[in-house]
Parts: sequence; structure tokens; C-alpha cells
Amino acid sequence: MNMSGRCAACKYLRRRCPSDCILSPYFPSNDPQRFTSVHRIYGASNVAKMLQELLPHLRVEAAETLCYEAQCRIQDPIYGCVGVISQLHQQIQDTECQLAKTRAEIALMMNSDGQEPPQAQVDQQI
Repeated sequence: MNMSGRCAACKYLRRRCPSDCILSPYFPSNDPQRFTSVHRIYGASNVAKMLQELLPHLRVEAAETLCYEAQCRIQDPIYGCVGVISQLHQQIQDTECQLAKTRAEIALMMNSDGQEPPQAQVDQQI
């Protein structure tokens, strides 16, 4: 059992928090919303099973990932974190397109001034 009593999971589930509670290290009592989100999407039993099946050094990252994915799924029930990834991918594509246009404009300006574009520098940056 953690020092402040029950963990957020055990409080939410209204049960005693055993000293070997698998959820206690990842869902502290001072952040109940963290467990509520994960429980809403995955269920307490499933989360506990997933964490138990992992090696102890992988559990922190798994709990963080479950929390992030649960929050994304709550915000966007259809796409979840895939929606965020798709938006970021689109931003990267838009930025790469804008960068190519800007490079082309710079090359055009340099050519109109009678200068050769620094092609080697442009190629290195791509």
C-alpha cells in the first residue's frame, strides 16, 4: 500500500489497496483522473493484467502510454491517438511543401540576380 493510503485505482474501485497492488505505483492517489481515464477505456482488470505481464522496468512506460492513449480516445472516440499522429504527419507534409516552395523562390531570386544557386547546400539540407 502506498504511504498516503489507497492508490487512485483502489479508491475508484472502492477496495482495499494491498501492499503488492500492481496499479499503485502508476496511479497515485493524488491524480485520480489518470486512473479514471484508463479504466474508462480499458477496464481496471485489463490494465492490471497488461502491467503484470510486462517486465517491471517496462511498466512505467506502458502505464504512461495507456494514459496517453486513453486521453486521446476520450477526446477523439473514432481515431484516438491515430488522429493526433495523422494531424502531425499532415503538418510535416505541409511544412515540407512550404520549405520546397521557399527554396524554389530563393533559387529563382538568385538566378534572376545572375548568381548561381548554391545547389550543394540545398542538396545537403534535403
